[in-house]
Amino acid sequence: MTEQANLPATLEAPEGAMSFAFGSPESVIDRREIFDMFEVAHNGRWYEPPISLAGLGRAYRMAPHHQSAILLKRNLLAASFVPSALFPKAEFTRWALDWLVMANGYLEQVQDRAGRPAALRCSLAAYTRRGVQPGQFYWVPRAFTFSDAVEYPAGAIHHLAEPDPMQEIYGMPEYLSALQSGLLNESATLFRRKYYLNGSHAGYILAITDEGLSDADSQAIRQAMRDSRGPGNFRNFFLHLPKGKEGSVKIHPIATVGANDEFLNIKNVTAEDLLAAHRVPPQLIGMVPKSTAGFGNVKDAAAMFYEMEIVPIQERMREVNAWLGVEAVRFERPPMALGATPPV
Repeated sequence: MTEQANLPATLEAPEGAMSFAFGSPESVIDRREIFDMFEVAHNGRWYEPPISLAGLGRAYRMAPHHQSAILLKRNLLAASFVPSALFPKAEFTRWALDWLVMANGYLEQVQDRAGRPAALRCSLAAYTRRGVQPGQFYWVPRAFTFSDAVEYPAGAIHHLAEPDPMQEIYGMPEYLSALQSGLLNESATLFRRKYYLNGSHAGYILAITDEGLSDADSQAIRQAMRDSRGPGNFRNFFLHLPKGKEGSVKIHPIATVGANDEFLNIKNVTAEDLLAAHRVPPQLIGMVPKSTAGFGNVKDAAAMFYEMEIVPIQERMREVNAWLGVEAVRFERPPMALGATPPV
């Protein structure tokens, strides 16, 4: 090597060789504490979220296990919700999905002429911001833009937020610990898809050491290899060397099997991370067991999942009733969750 490697530490080595180290491990909280003071900044009118809500919206579809787990919770909540003229199921479903994806759910109270609650409408969490003053909320369709922002009437918005230990302004999704795993799952899938679209199946090195190979033959072989890319790349490849010796033509694969195994490992590990973050039994989202033992009784898993995950979410959502003064959020236990526990 003619240039020195730009690495944290370089160890002494004999002339003509080089060895290096990557430095000491660093904590994930090292040198980051100062940024905690800037995580929820405000522009004088409303607070900006500590994480990109548009990014969370795009990440909603990053991996099938992530989206399927969220939709399972959404569907169970919608199936047990009792709609009314005040709060129809369509608005509840939109509100529940907002809270599950972005950890923030906003309901706008629409009053009649007498000042009584007439309807509840979901204000999309991606564009709703909490104002600097208590009870103040804004509709911000474009980020960091004052001209299009609209302030809601005082007391018209109820904010349901997933608690965050670092700040009390906005909620933070509980699946954030698995967000990087989900993005890795998506990246692995996109990489493999581009691998096939680019016609990279001929991943090998063709080495010919026979002296009888002419320049014209070499050019013809190179052209044939170029033509093997793209559509129709599974065609056979013929090479004729009348005076060739044994071993004069060798094919060296470029880690095709290893890449395939790594792809499967990434998909499996990231899927397990996502399921662990959402705490969803795999049989409830259509996963196929890897062993003959299976996943167990799906009815028992569904009943236990409903009791441990859906019921606590329902209790949080009932906070709207105390804010509104009437019972707008009410649930009935679906048949799949009926068991030892009496209906709500």
